[in-house]
Amino acid sequence: MEGFSTPPNHIGFEAKKLFGEAGRVRDVAIAILQPNGGGPEPAHAHAHDHLFVVTEGAARIDVAGEEITLRKNEAYLVKGMLPHSVWNASEGTTVMLGITIEA
Repeated sequence: MEGFSTPPNHIGFEAKKLFGEAGRVRDVAIAILQPNGGGPEPAHAHAHDHLFVVTEGAARIDVAGEEITLRKNEAYLVKGMLPHSVWNASEGTTVMLGITIEA
């Protein structure tokens, strides 16, 4: 798969680094977004950041007037102080992790 490699001394094992040091993890949640699902409406902002990781489907992150699309096995760090919302960008169900980061 694109961006994956086999670490030394591993067999049948592929890994892809999604993100490096970002701060302290406060919590981790899994979200299941149905077709046309997402939120919040309107977009919100807060003091902590979010690292979003898509595990199935695709997600559109609206952040400060910009649209970022994440596909399976991709990640994006949203600065919490910027207005943002997350939406399903696929015709099926999207599954993603939301990792809350305190900077």
